[in-house]
Amino acid sequence: MEDLIRRMTPVAAPPEQQAQVVALSKALAGMIHPPRRRAPKCQLVGPKGETIPLPESVFYVLERVAEIMARGDSITVVPVGRELTTQQAADLLNVSRQYLVRLLDEGLMPFRKTGKHRKLRIEDVLTFKKKRDKGRRAGLRELSQMTQEFGGYDSELK
Repeated sequence: MEDLIRRMTPVAAPPEQQAQVVALSKALAGMIHPPRRRAPKCQLVGPKGETIPLPESVFYVLERVAEIMARGDSITVVPVGRELTTQQAADLLNVSRQYLVRLLDEGLMPFRKTGKHRKLRIEDVLTFKKKRDKGRRAGLRELSQMTQEFGGYDSELK
């Protein structure tokens, strides 16, 4: 599992851990009490019983990660400003590396070359993904609307 995280592969809770993740998410969310909205002073307990203070910023990241995984979604943690290889970017976009290279050659995403290798900024990849997903949703809405206008699928199923 640790190797997957280091390679920026999206990680989801295995089915046998899903209930624990949901419980953790609820517990973390319940620790924040309005109107103060500050994280409580938390500690991690290590495998040998040692305690490690948990900074407030890490608490909020952990709370968000648990919330996302509790929904059954996968998550990837990537440092802002990080440069990705074409394979890492392709994995993040869930496309083949060859397809990603074609997108780069068509000028659809900025990159820089270091020798023979292309490097992409994580922000640029995420911006592309957001625009692509927005376009996909718009296309799906249009297709759904056309289906409704033409009577949908009900007449075929009867």
